Amino acid sequence: MSRVGPLIRYLPWASTLPLAALGYVVSPWISLLALALFGLGVQDILQPHHAVRRNYPLTGRLRYALESIRPEIRQYFIESDDDKLPFSRHQRAMVYARSKEQNDKRGFGTIKDFYQQDAQWLAHSMRPVQTDPKNLRVWVGGTDCKQPYSMSVFNISAMSFGSLSANAIQALNKGAAKGGFAHDTGEGSMSKYHRQHGGDLVWQIASGYFGCRTADGQFDPQRFEEQAQDPQVKLIEIKISQGAKPGHGGMLPAAKVSAEIAQARGVPMGADCISPASHSAFTTPIELMAFIAQLRELSKGKPIGLKMCIGQVREWFAVVKAMLETNTTPDFIVIDGAEGGTGAAPIEFADHMGMPMRDGLRLVHNTLVGAGLRAQVRLGASGKILSAFDIARCIALGADWCNSARGFMFAIGCIQSRSCHTDACPTGVATQDPVRQRALVVPDKAERVYRYHANTIHMLSEMMGAAGLSHPSQITADLLMTRDTNNQAVPFSSKETTLEQGALLGNPEDLQRLPEPFASHWLAADASRFGVERLA
Repeated sequence: MSRVGPLIRYLPWASTLPLAALGYVVSPWISLLALALFGLGVQDILQPHHAVRRNYPLTGRLRYALESIRPEIRQYFIESDDDKLPFSRHQRAMVYARSKEQNDKRGFGTIKDFYQQDAQWLAHSMRPVQTDPKNLRVWVGGTDCKQPYSMSVFNISAMSFGSLSANAIQALNKGAAKGGFAHDTGEGSMSKYHRQHGGDLVWQIASGYFGCRTADGQFDPQRFEEQAQDPQVKLIEIKISQGAKPGHGGMLPAAKVSAEIAQARGVPMGADCISPASHSAFTTPIELMAFIAQLRELSKGKPIGLKMCIGQVREWFAVVKAMLETNTTPDFIVIDGAEGGTGAAPIEFADHMGMPMRDGLRLVHNTLVGAGLRAQVRLGASGKILSAFDIARCIALGADWCNSARGFMFAIGCIQSRSCHTDACPTGVATQDPVRQRALVVPDKAERVYRYHANTIHMLSEMMGAAGLSHPSQITADLLMTRDTNNQAVPFSSKETTLEQGALLGNPEDLQRLPEPFASHWLAADASRFGVERLA
């Protein structure tokens, strides 16, 4: 009896033989099907790779079939409306409704618990005002910038052609052109699809120098100057790191380097496209400032900025010290967060590398205030930003504008299948498969991009008006309410470290009395090098 029980697991497979015999009498097709199933069972028993299939021929395959659709089962039937993995159904539904000009209102009250520790809200005024959505813009460009740009407070974050389809890039850029906001190219440079509809571009320059590189992958000043003259390019962004995989390079296999991708990036077909982890154009913070100055000159004075996810705090302080020593500053800095990430990334990097955006944003804002540089440098924020409140919260923490990647992906049809890295995106957003991307109709999705932006900006203007504000610069941490450790409602400013103007410019004794991490890292930061002390 002890042997009979375990053998029952072979019964479904073994029953295919009598089914084949019976099926031959009824229909040869049934017999052939049963024999095919028997053959699959034999293959399961003999194959060496899957223990479940060896022990459970045929029925073991059900496990892999169910596992393959587990994300869809969870998304459609199990997850709650407010379960943020990584975006909740409620958040996605909001974007879909606004992009389709549908009713985005909700009845019967909030589903959020305002008495939880992480609850946050914007304090309204007893004297609301009318706020014009057209005023929700900010000028980007410091004293050395000759071509400043009027930036919307909500823009499309960096996503490359190659990671996104040609149709997705066209839809995003066409929507940006109609709505008058900026579209970041991502590190894959400017393709013909970015240029086709004339939307304003933020040209991102990463460690691979795509679009402005020599044959051996070094920065090419002449090629950069030619590209930077394009009137569609409004800002130029040096990518130091990204939230999805900070400090990690990348490779696009040769098989995926199509003629269009090769042309946009300036790389040969038939060879792997490498993005090194580090830049070769500079190796120290001082050299980074020289690179910024070089790009500003070559671009004829267009705004030059940085994009980074904060890692080692001392290195960020070294960059600020380099600004002070060289009297050169970027026109803007975009702070990405560890919670960001449209690109594929190793699990350990996605889950355990990089500072979350709000912490990084607050640190960068405070550092620039303490160094007396905040008025010269605009700050952007990127990382899980979808709604008007997300934008208001980031501005309260120190940002001048916000970027969104996945929000605009939802607007053009993304369903959060989380298959971006497989080239099998079901909606044609994140794929190079020409058949799959055909599903994404550019004129329709471009209109959704425009509507999502316009309706989000309109909602932000209404929130600001309710708070008695007329311009985003008036949103401060004093108006952002949260709960302290005693569960009391307090302004966010009471919980956060805040530096006074010029506080980092004092003598060493005063600096040692500053709050952390400034007290322990500012004096140790060195503008002549990145990194920490290493053993010989």
